[in-house]
Amino acid sequence: MTTTEARSHDVAVLGEALVDIVTTSAGASERPGGSPANVSVALGRLGRDAVLVARVADDERGASLHAWLSASGVTLMTAGSPERTATARATIGENGNATYDFDIDWVLPSPVEVPTARIFHTGSVAATLAPGADEVRAAAERARATALVSYDPNIRPALTGGHTDATARVEALVALADVVKASAEDAEWLYPGVAPAEVARRWVELGAGLAVITDGEAGSLAVTAHTSVEIAAVSVSVVDTVGAGDTFMGTLLDGILNMPGDVDELRASVRAVDRDTLVELLNRAARAAAITVGREGMDPPTRDDLDA
Repeated sequence: MTTTEARSHDVAVLGEALVDIVTTSAGASERPGGSPANVSVALGRLGRDAVLVARVADDERGASLHAWLSASGVTLMTAGSPERTATARATIGENGNATYDFDIDWVLPSPVEVPTARIFHTGSVAATLAPGADEVRAAAERARATALVSYDPNIRPALTGGHTDATARVEALVALADVVKASAEDAEWLYPGVAPAEVARRWVELGAGLAVITDGEAGSLAVTAHTSVEIAAVSVSVVDTVGAGDTFMGTLLDGILNMPGDVDELRASVRAVDRDTLVELLNRAARAAAITVGREGMDPPTRDDLDA
């Protein structure tokens, strides 16, 4: 597989890349995916220099992942040598939502090598599945010195090790993160009965600079220490929801990358972002997610698609 040159990237993503074995009423098919990989593809489609650090085997499915990432301009950097490329059996229901059954080996080198970038992003299975989750947290701690840290819990309950352990891991990464994005479903699983806005405020109190909660057709909200906003969803005919949240996350990071300055200035800008700028960032991310759910599979927009 491909390794990276010693240069600084726009975004370095650490997390799983896998093959979704998707079952619908029409039958089964295989698609490349994995939440962190999807985020890197969303960024690559928008013209960003993104590198993904993931465990991908030298097999047929690994080759398909490599080709998929490369087609969107994403550089793949392998971490270790798994026996087989990870899979997730996804069943798409009548409402377009997916449920998953995973086959994944998440054992990372210690320390795991992550290239330099303006933003370090991680999340999902990579951040909660032992033993690799500990290396992910350590990598996030190291990255803070040179990069903005971004995190999407994207909870997969079957792989968390239990609610208490998962919540502790999530909150440890939230405390390290400058930007956190989660779905309302994730927020409800982590904190049953707590309103999404309150979850976002709790995460800001833990240390996050910006906390965003998305809720499908109900829109999204964002909270910082200084302001909070809510936006409506973009009306769209849903084909399937695979990759919607990851597209939102990638597009949000793309907007943040437009802010000038080194890591300290970028971190300060995110934490002090004004209401109008925040609304603009969320609306743009929501438009991108709407384009993705209107297509089959993880097919995020290019910059031309989004700006049309």
